[in-house]
Amino acid sequence: MKLQGQIVDIHNKRIFRGEVTIQNGKIERIEAMHHNIDHYILPGFIDAHIHIESSMLVPSEFAPLAVKHGTVATVSDPHEIANVLGVEGVEFMIANGKKVPFKFNFGAPSCVPATDFESAGAIIDAEGVKKLLENPDIKYLAEMMNYPGVLFNDAEVMKKIAWAKHHNKPVDGHAPGVLGDDITKYISAGITTDHECFTYEEGLEKLQKGMKILIREGSAAKNFESLIDLLPEHYENMMFCSDDKHPDDLLLHHINKLCARAVAKDMDIFKILQVACLNPIKHYGLDVGTLNVGDAADMIVVDDLKTFKTLQTYIDGQLVYDNGTSLIEKIAFKNLNNFNTSKKEIGDFKFESASKKIRVIEALEGQLVTNEMIADSLIEDGNLVSNLEKDILKMAVVNRYQDQPPSMAFIKNFGLKTGAIASSVGHDSHNIIAVGVSDDAICKAVNLLIENKGGICAVSDSEVQILPLPVAGIMSDQDGETIGKQYAALDEMAKQLGSTLKTPYMTLSFMALLVIPALKLSDKGLFNGKDFKFTSVAVE
Repeated sequence: MKLQGQIVDIHNKRIFRGEVTIQNGKIERIEAMHHNIDHYILPGFIDAHIHIESSMLVPSEFAPLAVKHGTVATVSDPHEIANVLGVEGVEFMIANGKKVPFKFNFGAPSCVPATDFESAGAIIDAEGVKKLLENPDIKYLAEMMNYPGVLFNDAEVMKKIAWAKHHNKPVDGHAPGVLGDDITKYISAGITTDHECFTYEEGLEKLQKGMKILIREGSAAKNFESLIDLLPEHYENMMFCSDDKHPDDLLLHHINKLCARAVAKDMDIFKILQVACLNPIKHYGLDVGTLNVGDAADMIVVDDLKTFKTLQTYIDGQLVYDNGTSLIEKIAFKNLNNFNTSKKEIGDFKFESASKKIRVIEALEGQLVTNEMIADSLIEDGNLVSNLEKDILKMAVVNRYQDQPPSMAFIKNFGLKTGAIASSVGHDSHNIIAVGVSDDAICKAVNLLIENKGGICAVSDSEVQILPLPVAGIMSDQDGETIGKQYAALDEMAKQLGSTLKTPYMTLSFMALLVIPALKLSDKGLFNGKDFKFTSVAVE
């Protein structure tokens, strides 16, 4: 097979008209040639850190959407399903991904459970990590979120890192706001990347100390604008990633959008494409082609080098996307789940207290971090309740693995004026998280998810909408187009209920993520992520 166009040679920083000859999935020849074809041929894009589960799609349904945007490979941490189903969940992701023509590269989750301060569905200890790393399908040790464990030389944490070194596999980092001597120690443990920088200065310090920095632009956390000015000087040590990408977003764009935004800032095209296409291959040792003779024929045809509108995507020489149509076929698979809690009563969400002041989680648009606020409480019949006037709403986290009383707190900036929203996508243990204007509405939303054994939902007095997620309670068994549209409809309903957040469900899903400060809620109680310990809702 022969492909003609303007060939983008990132290695040698040149663009020339030519022809690529593909034989048996490999690039046999690349020749300069005069023709009038104006579209461009370049290596495919790589998402250097993504949790596939956050798309609410299994890998085989993620791939047909990703190739539309010129993505040919991902570096994927199956941490979400691992927290629900353990090693069995990781193996499901690998097996499902192998059934489609797309280059998924999975890591061994390093923090399952993420902390001891929440209830997860599984444990993967150092011995479990060792077994995973022995598998050639596991390319790296996934993000070491337990940075206090690294700094304090926790024996179990250090064993996991040692096994990665033993197998000569890189170790991904996760160190939001960790600087100075602490980040020096964290890096010296053998940790090589970070996707959690949210300021230019933080990214620069970590780059100067030898880390690879990933510019993250997901559906919730967006750090592109803060970090992109590092690229012109540090492009050899940077990558692009999504981290978490919801299905409605994935319908629209992927890594191609980050390239377009960088080009719009007049940055060097070859530096941008090195970050987007080449650096992940080198860092993780991926079996992905770079548009060289002898490489796997993993490449894309784009309309221009400004918007990067993808016309065709090839993986191992196979055409997987062609002018608007994904050619990756649907495959059958068996649903796995772990959902063992029974329905709740309205009284379960009562919060008895006489405290005049309460600690409140302040959710921030586009950020995983939160602030801690102190606010006046609103008490009715001895029960702390939502204060709609001040947008301080009751929030609940319900253990989905066994019957336990719900844990409760209060949160600001969700903006609901009626009803409730809930999700069983709740990083990292994926218990049920709900926010609502009343105990009744919260209970209704929670029970809807329990009945369906997972999903995201919105409820009001007159309407109920749910997107069921029967695979581990965090992924659908349907195709991406269907899920993307259903998710968008739910997002719209949440906004009709009053939510002022751009991505209410994505933000909700991170409100139990204890490893990111300042204040979060686990199924065991309100948690201070700065001090790494529980705190009280009531302020005495």
